[in-house]
Amino acid sequence: MTKPRLWAGDIYRMLARYAERRGYKVEELEASQSDGGGYKEVTFAVKGDGAYSVFKWEGGTHRVQRVPRPRAPAASTLRTATVAVMPEAEDVEIEIDANDLKIDVYRSTGPGGQSVNTTDSAVRITHVPTGVVVAMQDEKSQLQNKDKAMRVLRARLYERGARAAARRARRDTQRANRQRRARREESARTTSPRIASPTIALKLTVHQLDRILGGELDEFTEALVTDDRRRALGE
Repeated sequence: MTKPRLWAGDIYRMLARYAERRGYKVEELEASQSDGGGYKEVTFAVKGDGAYSVFKWEGGTHRVQRVPRPRAPAASTLRTATVAVMPEAEDVEIEIDANDLKIDVYRSTGPGGQSVNTTDSAVRITHVPTGVVVAMQDEKSQLQNKDKAMRVLRARLYERGARAAARRARRDTQRANRQRRARREESARTTSPRIASPTIALKLTVHQLDRILGGELDEFTEALVTDDRRRALGE
């Protein structure tokens, strides 16, 4: 057991409680637990109208720093947990060729390798072109595990495609900017100065960590939504 895994468990419970407070349904899809209530990794779905627009702000690295009391011998410690937030892609949004999938089935196992059941209910799906692998074994039915694995695989492939599209858009924008600069230099005309929107730095400090870990994140979400709107208006 390591302390960062405990922090990952705290983050999972915080997000699940926040989802429930907002009326969303939480479904755990895949979890790799450690002793003492921590997690090596956990994948869960948040279902409900507007769930992604709320939880997209939670993606990234969550850090907690333990500062020792005055005159205490222990040094401060920093623990981190990374959260990835992905929309659940539908069949119409991302097509997966069945020929690109390698599907393995095997027996689900619990801690210490103890057999959970006597059937090959666990499913591991590999998307061969990208190398993305998803494994599910929490359900008793092979069909249910396969369905969950496909949902997670679809979301991960959707995220990869979105990231690739964003990189292409940045490259296209940079290329267009270089071309515009080159044309201005060739024509030797006076051009208007570029209008740069000011960088808006968001700083929000909220005390009472226990309340935050209990899922009371509305203050953060509202501040981030407001900041995003300001950025959009500035641009």
